[in-house]
Amino acid sequence: MPNRFPERVARPRRYLMCPPTYFTVEYAINPWMDPEQPTDTGLAVRQWERLRALYEQLGHTVELIDPVPGLPDMVYTANGATVLGGQVLVATFRHRERAAESDAHQAWFQAGGYREVRRAAYVNEGEGDHLLVGRRLLAGSGFRTEPAAHAEVRELFGVQVLSLTLVDPRFYHLDTAMAVLDDDQIMYYPEAFTPDSQALLRSLYPDAVLADREDAEVFGLNAVSDGRRVLLPEAAKSLAGRLSDAGFEPIPVDLSELFKGGGGPKCCTLELRPV
Repeated sequence: MPNRFPERVARPRRYLMCPPTYFTVEYAINPWMDPEQPTDTGLAVRQWERLRALYEQLGHTVELIDPVPGLPDMVYTANGATVLGGQVLVATFRHRERAAESDAHQAWFQAGGYREVRRAAYVNEGEGDHLLVGRRLLAGSGFRTEPAAHAEVRELFGVQVLSLTLVDPRFYHLDTAMAVLDDDQIMYYPEAFTPDSQALLRSLYPDAVLADREDAEVFGLNAVSDGRRVLLPEAAKSLAGRLSDAGFEPIPVDLSELFKGGGGPKCCTLELRPV
């Protein structure tokens, strides 16, 4: 039987990452965080280093932002901004524990010569809730990013923005319930969304890869794709099989220590899009 999927093509990407030098779980701002559970910062650093090295082995470019003492969640750089075409919308975080991360990201982008760097006027947690699929941006709300922030994104970047509403607090950011696989393909966990959002996603992406509850609960959807290779948590075994069936190459990674803070590969990876 011929393969009904197109040939998947990898494209080199540029990512921003932050070493988890100060990573620990000392407060709880999502259901996965438990300050009573021990964390191993050294292990978190080793796991993160393997992720960074893997990106570079795959031909991607990784830039680094310096970690800041007292900001243990800064390793989750995807939450720090949304970047497209030399323009940057820096996050405004919902929780005070992460608020100072915005200053660090704004300073980094300003020093990097980006043509416009703007601080979000509304609560907006970057690529945590903004996922670009081709020229369409899917924007999440329900727990972190305010719905009013979606219009701000539309105005700055000039792209189509479609709003989606999350309903399960375990999947508090869009990138915990959905991943972009290529310019017209996604994977997601339907039960993380309202019925209206589910209907919209079915209509736009009828061939999407769907995750089950078990894979969603190990953050299988907090994944990074370059159009062919998909880096996802190694515990998401069923989802890896579905990706293979759809013509993608799943690459399991172990970020078990950083999962204790409510993050996986995508949370640790902010894409710096030139166009």
